[in-house]
Amino acid sequence: MTPTNTAPQFMPVLSRGKHRNPRRGACFMEMASFVAGERWSDHPACTHPLLADLARLVNDSLTGRWRPRLVPLIPSVIGLTSDDMHIDAAIALRSALAALPIAAAPRQNVLATAVIRCERVLAELDGRDPGSMSPQSRQVMNQVPHAAAWARSFSSGSRVSRRTFRTQTAPHILDIAVEGIALACAPDVEQRLVDLLAATIANCQALILTDSAPEHCVAAELA
Repeated sequence: MTPTNTAPQFMPVLSRGKHRNPRRGACFMEMASFVAGERWSDHPACTHPLLADLARLVNDSLTGRWRPRLVPLIPSVIGLTSDDMHIDAAIALRSALAALPIAAAPRQNVLATAVIRCERVLAELDGRDPGSMSPQSRQVMNQVPHAAAWARSFSSGSRVSRRTFRTQTAPHILDIAVEGIALACAPDVEQRLVDLLAATIANCQALILTDSAPEHCVAAELA
């Protein structure tokens, strides 16, 4: 399907990077601040910081032909915010799983390690065996056995604090995952990026708005 611009004419045009004011354009999160009635910012208070980070990364990784496909998603991030660490782990895990099967080999080791770390955070939060893994993660890891084996060896005995995971590890996972998808040798990378953001928003809605069990949301089908 050919992307079409669905933005109302009175709204700023989505473009890459940070913008001083709406007349110069807007990234995804600046548009969200505009719609939410907040002060113009690419870090508005209305959206979970890590979800906002993913939105900015996807926005900047798309070409101008595809970026308008993000416009319908903008209202759905407004009000999606929470201090629950499940949200951070779910966002990072979904991004790593989306990138792992198609990323270049050097990135797969990092992404497989990211999957293990996200799963350990979720297991700790839920009081499960730290070695347990969701069916979704097991399925994706089985597609890259060499990277999975390397990641298990590298991660053996390691532990990341929740604070470090939230402030450093999870944002880094998003950087690697989005870049891995954007640079993958696949014909539909831009569609995959749009689908990743849409699926992550839906995942966050399930976690935040309906208070569903985290493991059920994380195991939801990847777009």
